[in-house]
Amino acid sequence: MVSVGTLPASAADHPRPERSEVQISAVQYDSPGRDDRSNRSLNREWVEITNTGRRAVNLDGWTLRDEDGHTFTFHHYRLDGRSTVRIHTGEGRDTRTDLFQDRRNYVWDNRSDTATLRNDHGRFIDDASWGHHHRHGGGHHHGGRHHR
Repeated sequence: MVSVGTLPASAADHPRPERSEVQISAVQYDSPGRDDRSNRSLNREWVEITNTGRRAVNLDGWTLRDEDGHTFTFHHYRLDGRSTVRIHTGEGRDTRTDLFQDRRNYVWDNRSDTATLRNDHGRFIDDASWGHHHRHGGGHHHGGRHHR
């Protein structure tokens, strides 16, 4: 398998006959306030994944990763139909609506990055990018509506 590293990941690379009902719905990549690496600040950086279908989806073994290869793997987690889970960067206790990567450093780059969701077979499910095409600093097409 030869992969070309210079092509942008586009729909052409990932034939999607049926749109997955599980998708990245929002990204808060720039933690509000000072980036002081406190756990509170780390947990204000998150990615939301939504199941738009009616049936629960077992995310066990699914991965969420950034461009640098930091990978979060879901363990024994089922995402109910028509519901959303928020994956925080810092430490915390996992619940049905919030999961924690238990990291001590930020994952998502404020300037530009891509969050990629893959299933337990490594198949591409969805991604969300920011910053790459907005060189004038306005790359907030994800997560902007969640600012308080």
